[in-house]
Amino acid sequence: MVDVVDPVVVESAAVLARHLRQGRDRRLAVLEWFAETGVAAQPGAVRVPEPPLAAVREAVVWVMRSTVSHRLLELARGAAGAGEEAADALYEVAGRLLATRPYRGSADPALVRAALEADENVDVPDGPDFKEVVHLVAAIGLGAQEAGGDALAEAFGAFALFGLTTEDWAQMLGAAERGESPPMDWDLLQQRADVLGPVQQASDEQLLRARTVLLGLRMFYGLYAMHALFMPDTPALAALRAKIDEWGMFPVLDHVIALNPSPTHFAQGLAVCLEPLFDGLYETLMEQLAAAPALFRIPGDESGAADFMETWIRTLRQQTARARGRVEVTHGPPCPLPDP
Repeated sequence: MVDVVDPVVVESAAVLARHLRQGRDRRLAVLEWFAETGVAAQPGAVRVPEPPLAAVREAVVWVMRSTVSHRLLELARGAAGAGEEAADALYEVAGRLLATRPYRGSADPALVRAALEADENVDVPDGPDFKEVVHLVAAIGLGAQEAGGDALAEAFGAFALFGLTTEDWAQMLGAAERGESPPMDWDLLQQRADVLGPVQQASDEQLLRARTVLLGLRMFYGLYAMHALFMPDTPALAALRAKIDEWGMFPVLDHVIALNPSPTHFAQGLAVCLEPLFDGLYETLMEQLAAAPALFRIPGDESGAADFMETWIRTLRQQTARARGRVEVTHGPPCPLPDP
């Protein structure tokens, strides 16, 4: 007879009970379980064991198969060598699919903060014009020559990756076409467009590492974004933002990272964070954090995080009071209710 039940077994049963519900696909439960085990356990708590990583891989592949990116890749591959009508159909269907995926755009938190402090309207830029991304789809399926350098420059420039504009991309692509710089490896574009292969080929260690990178970048993204909400600035926080700016990656993180992700969004972020680019950014930010760990210590104040939070709360209250005052000046005080 077994007198004592293994606490790990109890915790495994509990985590399944939290995430498995009638009618819900088990793969969503596996993804939530995997996300939960990536968060540090509270002191004294029994750490929940990892779900089977083969099941995690299966769940991520299942999610990625349903993404617009994968559907576009399949569409592009099907159009290759199929003639002009297939090419026209590719442009038409790809344009329609991309139009259903609006992107809110990324407002620079520093500009948002400055606008709020100056009582000005916040100017949120438009997101990427996804109709330009159709040219990337065409390049994958029909070849870069079919899409053309100018169109590809507009497609790459739409995302402002690494801070490069459409004009920057046009100059680089034009130099490559004229033989003034090494030729572009367009096969690499097709390889990078594969959203399933990297997940299917990822080892267990790579999946665990991708989760570490995703959760870490979520933290760094949150610290960057909170600057817009009057979070007290410190040299350590400013240095982290500067590192992200050096990489030109805030617009990309703004598109990829969700602070409260659904299981499907978590799976997509996990797949993205298998890429060396995101791993490298995470390592750079962790090195910066190790060099300047006092994120929440205001210069000249030795009380640390407690005073940091008090200062932030006080600033938020002041800004709220200012906002209410502006509303009353603009619209007048609220009208009293008539006597019954």
